Amino acid sequence: MIKYVVAVVLAISLLSFGLVFAADEKLTTPSEKLSYMMGMDIGTFLKDVPREIDFEIFTRGVKDVYSGEQTLLTQEEAEQIKQAFVKEMQAEAILKMNEIKDKNKKDGEMFLAENKKKKGVITTSSGLQYIVLTKGTGLFPKIDDKVKVHYSGTLLDGTEFDSSYKRGEPVTFPLNGVITGWGEALQLMKVGGKNRLFIPSQLAYGEQGSGPIGPNSVLIFEVELLGIEK
Repeated sequence: MIKYVVAVVLAISLLSFGLVFAADEKLTTPSEKLSYMMGMDIGTFLKDVPREIDFEIFTRGVKDVYSGEQTLLTQEEAEQIKQAFVKEMQAEAILKMNEIKDKNKKDGEMFLAENKKKKGVITTSSGLQYIVLTKGTGLFPKIDDKVKVHYSGTLLDGTEFDSSYKRGEPVTFPLNGVITGWGEALQLMKVGGKNRLFIPSQLAYGEQGSGPIGPNSVLIFEVELLGIEK
C-alpha cells in the first residue's frame, strides 16, 4: 500500500521537473495513462484535506523519500505531526457534527410545532404526526406482522433519500424490524391506505443518523400499505 501511495504522489512530483502535458496533448503510452490515473487519485484525496497544501514542499518530500535522500523530518517527527493532524481533524469533525446535531434538532422541533397546527395533521402521544391521504379498507397490521409497502422518504429540505417507487417494486419487511416511527404508523393504517408521515428524530435514527440521514433529522414519508403477511 505504501509503495502504491508513493507511486501515486510521484506523478505530482513530476511537476517540479517541468514534466507536464499541454492542454491539448494526449496520453499515449500505458505508463503515461497509469501515472495520470494515479495523479487523479491523489488529487481527489488532497481535495478533501481541509488544509492548504504547499506543493513545492509536498513534492520535495516525495522526491526525497523516493530517491532515498536525507529527509527534512525524521520518521519520529513525521509520525508526531501525523498524529497531531489526525487529532485536530477529529476534533473539528466532532465540533462540526455537534453543530449539525443542534441545527437539525432546532429545525425539526420548529417544523413539527408548526406542522401539527395544519389541517388534517394527527399527532400521537409519541410525537408521531401523520395525514391520511387515502383511507384503507382492509385489516390493520400488528407489530409481529410483515407488511408490503410502497414508499418514498425525504428530509425537511426536500432531499429524497429513499424510494421504492423509483426502484420499481414494493418492499416487504417485519414491522418489529424497522424504526419506531414506522412500526407505530403502519399499525394505524388499513391495507389499501396511504398516509404521509412526519417522524421525529427520536422515533427514527436519533443522534446517530444513518447514511444520507443526518443526526436529529425529522423524516417525511409517503407510505402505501399494500398488504399484510402473517
